[in-house]
Amino acid sequence: MYYLETRRDVVRIPPARLSPNIGDVISELAQQQFEGKLLDGQSLTVLIMNVKLIGEGRIIHGDGGVYQDVEYTAILFRPELQEVIEGQVVEVRKFGAFVRFGPLDGLLHVSQIMDDRVNIDEHNQRLVGVETKRDLRVGYKVRARIVSLSLSEISPRDSRIGLTMRQPGLGRLEWIAESHKKTEKAEGGRGSGGGGGGGKKAAAPAPPAAAKAKAA
Repeated sequence: MYYLETRRDVVRIPPARLSPNIGDVISELAQQQFEGKLLDGQSLTVLIMNVKLIGEGRIIHGDGGVYQDVEYTAILFRPELQEVIEGQVVEVRKFGAFVRFGPLDGLLHVSQIMDDRVNIDEHNQRLVGVETKRDLRVGYKVRARIVSLSLSEISPRDSRIGLTMRQPGLGRLEWIAESHKKTEKAEGGRGSGGGGGGGKKAAAPAPPAAAKAKAA
């Protein structure tokens, strides 16, 4: 999900920003230009660091700015289809809940929250299973899978990311822990049956024939 890459690009330095401390200026401008932007339509640039100038800058006729080649280290966030993520519920709406994972939000539609009919309490930011009584509120942490993905280059935070929790090993973290405990308890109960021996002590094996002869 997170990647570290070394990249090269061009930064425009406005005439008013040309100064002896050009290195600091370049780092600031690179952060403003690239951070929070979608790269190649699939990776969100989270952080820019270690910006280095490459060669001399170029001046384009009619433009007073300087165009400078740079190399930098970028931390990228790249969500992928079928990836399992962990995040926090940040909003509850009539149609489901929004989950924030990393710098992006994904939608858990009401039909993808649990194997139960869900009642919606939008006023209290709460979703409740009719039969299980399991609830989902703002602030709860969940594990989900990405099932649809459409990133927006104009506004990455408005990307359309669909999530599901209706698969084994997914759901609110407390539900997952509860399920694990039930499984361990069931397996422990099966293991204590002694293989169907009814709890009776097994008979000791008969002594070898040679031992019998010696005793005689």
